[in-house]
Amino acid sequence: MAETSATIGLLVGRENTFPGPFIDHINARNIPGVRAEFVKLGGTAMNEETPYRVIVDRISHEVPYYRCYLKAAAFRGVTVINDPFWWGSDDKFLENLIAERVGVAVPKTLLLPNKDYIEGITPESLRNLHAPLDWDAMLDYVGRPAILKPAIGGGWKNVYKVADAEDLIRSYDETGQLQMILQEFITWDQYVRCICIGRTEIRPIPYDPSAPFEHRYVQDDTYLSPQLHERIVGDARKLVQALGYDMDTVEFAIRDGVPVAIDFLNPAPDFDSFSIKPHNFEWALETMADLVIGYAQGQAQPERGYIWQDLPFRATPPLSPFQAREEGQSGQGAIQTSSPTSALAASAAMTQAGSSPAQAAEVAAAVEIAETEGGGETAPELASTTTTPKAAGKSRSRSSKTAAQPAQDAPTGAAAGADTKGRRSRKKAD
Repeated sequence: MAETSATIGLLVGRENTFPGPFIDHINARNIPGVRAEFVKLGGTAMNEETPYRVIVDRISHEVPYYRCYLKAAAFRGVTVINDPFWWGSDDKFLENLIAERVGVAVPKTLLLPNKDYIEGITPESLRNLHAPLDWDAMLDYVGRPAILKPAIGGGWKNVYKVADAEDLIRSYDETGQLQMILQEFITWDQYVRCICIGRTEIRPIPYDPSAPFEHRYVQDDTYLSPQLHERIVGDARKLVQALGYDMDTVEFAIRDGVPVAIDFLNPAPDFDSFSIKPHNFEWALETMADLVIGYAQGQAQPERGYIWQDLPFRATPPLSPFQAREEGQSGQGAIQTSSPTSALAASAAMTQAGSSPAQAAEVAAAVEIAETEGGGETAPELASTTTTPKAAGKSRSRSSKTAAQPAQDAPTGAAAGADTKGRRSRKKAD
C-alpha cells in the first residue's frame, strides 16, 4: 500500500517553549507518512492546495490573515484545532448560557451595551437601546461587588472589580469599543485551572490567579478531594465537549465545595513550560501529539455541522420559510426535512468504524433520503457522535474484545472574577 502523507502544521505567535518541542516530539516518533512543521504563508490563492492534514492554531485570534486562511483550510477538509468558525463566533456571555444548559455552575452574568462605537454610529443608530441604563438594577442582579470584563479576550486585560453604580460607571467609561459583561463576584476557597485536550483528557491543576505569571500553577497532588477532583473533571469535560474545543483551559473558583466555572474561553491556552511547570508541560506535549497524530491518521473526525462541509455537497439544504409556505399551500401537508446532524453523525460513525470516505458519504446520503421519506426518523444504529482520536482508539479496543458488540497578565482575585484570598483561608485580598 502506498504511503499517505499526513503533514501537521503549527501556527504560532511569540511563544517559544512549546512550538519547537511539540514539532520535535511528533517527528521523533518516526511514524511513516506523518510529520510536523511550522506553517508558512505569504498570500493565498483560491486555487492553492493546502498541504496540511491538521493545523494547530495558536495565534489567529490576533492575526486576521491567519484566521481567514484557516477558514479556507477548513473548507478544503483540513482539521483545524480549534475550529476557526466557532472560535470567531464564541464569547463569554454565550458560553455561560451553554454552561448552564449542560449543568455546570457559572456566575450570574449580564451583557452590556458598548461604551463607544465605530465612526459613523450616531444616536439614531442606537434607537433600539434603552437610555439611560439602569446601573443599580444591573448590580442588583449580579450582586455587589461585581466584575466588569470583556466578553471576548484574555490575559486579564481590562478587568475591573466594582463596588457600586458609581464605580461601575467610572470603569465602564474606560472600556471604549470593547464588548463587556458584568459578572457576579465569587469568593472562593480553592481555585483550579484545567488543561483540556481532545475534549476528553482533563488535567486539573491548583492555580493562584493573584501570583506572578510564572508562579500561578501550583504542584499539590492533595489539593482536591477525590470527590471534588471527579466533579471538576466531569464539569470541564462537559464544557469542552459542548463547545467543541480540542485545546482549551477551564478555570473553576470553588465556593462551599461547588466548582463555579469562571473562564473557559481559552482556545489557545498557555502551554509555556516555565508557566505550567515541567510535569504538566510533558503531559501537554504527549497528549497534544496523540491528538493531532490521531486526526492526521484519520482515527476520528472533529465535529462538523456546516452545510458546505457535507461531502458530497448536500443538494437539498433545509427549507426556507418561503419554500415551506409554498409546499404547505400545494397541499403536501406537514413538511418533512432530513436532519443534517444525523446524516453527518452516520457519516462520522462509518468513518470511525474504518469505512472509506466514499462509503461514509454514501451512508449519509442514504440516511438523509430515509429521513425525508420516512418522517425524519433515523435508525438508532446509525446515530452517533463524533469522537476524538483517543476516544476512537478506546472504542476500537473495546470492540475488538467483544465481537458480538457493534462496532493571561497577573490579575488580582477580583480581576479573575473571584476573591484572591488564600486557598485555605477565608481572609479576603485587597
